[in-house]
Amino acid sequence: MIKEAMQYIAGLANKEVKEVGGQIYSTGSLELVQEPVTSTLKVNTLSALVTYLMDNYDKLEPVLVHVVSETDVRVLSAFNRDKRRNVMLQASAVLPDINFERYMDVESFNVQLQACFVENLDRAAVLKLVGNVKEESGNTYADDGVSQQVTAKSGVASLEKVTVPNPVKLKPYRTFIDIHQPECSFVFRLQSGPRAALFEADGGAWKLQAMASIKEHLYAELEDEIKSGFVTIIA
Repeated sequence: MIKEAMQYIAGLANKEVKEVGGQIYSTGSLELVQEPVTSTLKVNTLSALVTYLMDNYDKLEPVLVHVVSETDVRVLSAFNRDKRRNVMLQASAVLPDINFERYMDVESFNVQLQACFVENLDRAAVLKLVGNVKEESGNTYADDGVSQQVTAKSGVASLEKVTVPNPVKLKPYRTFIDIHQPECSFVFRLQSGPRAALFEADGGAWKLQAMASIKEHLYAELEDEIKSGFVTIIA
């Protein structure tokens, strides 16, 4: 082993750089010694990211804030000598587990709506319906492919026909809690059981809305840092 090590060292000493036909060649292989990059600080809120930049705890040079997605924002350095960036900080949103496009019993559906969605008028309407729905044999459902009718309790004993609203405008928790949750259209469906489900109906446009809201929020919070040239934000 000692002999092999000595031969390796001798080989390093014998390497040369030569010019042939205007091109630069090495008589041995060269390995790049890369400039080290920092370990990334992990946080879960935009407020933590804002505090980090306002206090400039690590004495950073001008940085780039990249809104990667509705749940991921990163603070990046300029290129180092190897054209690599340090990811100084990464903010990742902590989100509840919400089931879309899957039917569930109305009790679980009710709990999910109350726990994982921002309160608004459509949420209240859907909660009222699923909390009173009663499946009956016979002509319980009227379905034209867009809206449905179900037999629901009215008061204690009487029954009435209630139209299920479609689409419904709801605000599930799907981005950072620091900003307003984006409103999204959902198709609300019921089937025998009774079971209920929500199907996303905006083609993912809510993600762009959320990213724009994150950028707007950061612009407002970091106004002085942006004006000074310390922070640049892209989304």
